[in-house]
Amino acid sequence: MQQQASGHTIKAFDEDIERLRALISEMGGLAEHSIGEAMRCLVQRDVDGASKVILDDKKLDLLEIETERRAVQLIALRAPMAGDLRDVVAALKISGVVERIGDYAKNIAKRVPMLETAGKIEPLSLLPEMARIATSMVHDVLDAFVERDAPAAVRVCERDQAVDDFYDSIFRALLTHMMENPHNIGQSAHLLFVAKNLERVGDHATNIAEMVYYAATGEHMADRPGKSAMP
Repeated sequence: MQQQASGHTIKAFDEDIERLRALISEMGGLAEHSIGEAMRCLVQRDVDGASKVILDDKKLDLLEIETERRAVQLIALRAPMAGDLRDVVAALKISGVVERIGDYAKNIAKRVPMLETAGKIEPLSLLPEMARIATSMVHDVLDAFVERDAPAAVRVCERDQAVDDFYDSIFRALLTHMMENPHNIGQSAHLLFVAKNLERVGDHATNIAEMVYYAATGEHMADRPGKSAMP
């Protein structure tokens, strides 16, 4: 930690940082739960549960605002240096990314009513496992942030290929499903949208990993092959 004028100031700064990390962890837990619930509702055609997922997204929005407020206040009042400043800036950026991950869960939930009366859709069976991998990446990368664990952040990035492979498989399966019967086009398009949202969750997890790596080491992670910058 940075050198401060007194032990009291150092303790106060450490407490502020820990509170930021706790807020990020809380946001991550909510985002993971939302994705899991959205997928459960999709599989079970639970329209009421999907509505709750959509409403609960407001909790993430409020936590993001609180995290931003505390991060800006910490920078203004404590004037952190070097690694401490990287931690605070990372928390500021990560909160926005986690909020967007929550938006993907909300987007998936919004598709549930559109598929409520759909018949059996075989490619749907692949989506829960894709969601499991993506959410586990989010969980692990936020743990890496709390622990300042750069190697763990790198390992999260390495798992993104599995999410991409699932997306490619689902895309091909849904394309075949649409070609077999034009009546399948509407529901297949909704599922393709869901798969794309899950693929973006994996991308966002790897972006967080890059922020964690930089905060912990002061160096940028090596570029990942085949990945372009996030919008």
